[in-house]
Amino acid sequence: MNRNIITLVGKDHIGIIAKVCTYLAENKINILDITQTTVQEFINMMMIVDTELCTKDFSAMADEIIEIGKAMGCTINVQREDIFNMMHKV
Repeated sequence: MNRNIITLVGKDHIGIIAKVCTYLAENKINILDITQTTVQEFINMMMIVDTELCTKDFSAMADEIIEIGKAMGCTINVQREDIFNMMHKV
């Protein structure tokens, strides 16, 4: 399994999660876990995904997801799970 963490922060509007999920489905990326919080007009979303069946390399996939975020006015980050865990150890 190739687990990665996708985070999204921005102003909430219709279709944000749908656009990200559509990209993931089209690229055979499985959502293992997802959480989302909306506070007033702001959204914070985190996904754990499995990219094992994705035919794109990590950097191409991450760049495309980041561009989807920019087009929606959101900040999206994609990190490998092991890097994410190292950055968040106490």
